[in-house]
Amino acid sequence: MALNRTSATFTPYRFDLNIYRGCEHKCQYCYAVYSHKYLEDADFFDNIYYKDGVVEALDRQLSTKPLQGKLIGIGTVCDSYQPLEKQLGLTRKCLEVIANHKNPIYISTKSPLIERDVDILNQLSCQVPVSISVSITTLNEKLAKKLEPNVVSPKRRFETLKFLKESTKALVGVHLMPVIPFLTDDDENLEGIIKLAQEYHLDHVIMDPLNLYGETKKHFFTFIKQNFPQLEQDFKALYSSSRSLNAYRMQLRHKLAKIKEKYGLKNKYIADFLPKTVKAKQISFFD
Repeated sequence: MALNRTSATFTPYRFDLNIYRGCEHKCQYCYAVYSHKYLEDADFFDNIYYKDGVVEALDRQLSTKPLQGKLIGIGTVCDSYQPLEKQLGLTRKCLEVIANHKNPIYISTKSPLIERDVDILNQLSCQVPVSISVSITTLNEKLAKKLEPNVVSPKRRFETLKFLKESTKALVGVHLMPVIPFLTDDDENLEGIIKLAQEYHLDHVIMDPLNLYGETKKHFFTFIKQNFPQLEQDFKALYSSSRSLNAYRMQLRHKLAKIKEKYGLKNKYIADFLPKTVKAKQISFFD
């Protein structure tokens, strides 16, 4: 089966399509590192798996049981446009299937490789709702290279956003996530990203703070100890209890709301553009 139904209520999509398992981007905060445990493989960042026959399975699934306008999330766990996609082209082939069935989609990526598929994305977005988000955590090039070693620069990612906005009818915006305490949550960085989003006439900036659980928490704390040892105790204190983390979330939410109000940025959510009979619950990330 290509599509998996999701029961999460904080996302706008009801089904997800994840073609790859593992990710070459090597983001230090990646929440999906736990998933290789099921494969008995500890190397999430270098051993990349893909779903054999995913294109044919997707076509069968959409043909035998149409989703009736329900949203498909693409690359919601592992990026569908990571380097291996350039070789295999599975994401493009899946998009061709989805376009044939005229199903709305929600894509998240960090890669400019998505520009390759602008023809299909434009075709589909002229017929049904399409949302595309590019993840950007910081405008600081040096910090970005530490946090996301194999991802193109934030500047290049904004160029991708501009291109997609000008070349398709999709809702195009920024996933400002995760916002990382002590590293990317300063006013200058947050305001800089929102200001650029407004200047490029993007449709949304969706934000969420860093969540740390299980394998991700272990990996990220090791990264902090090696690269930012002066912040190790601050991170441990903040993530030691839900009370301290909830207080941080509220402060961040207030800060972001003020910045977005300053630039007149009001999010356009894909849920608002879906047919009313199948309208998804609006995403609950910070407005």
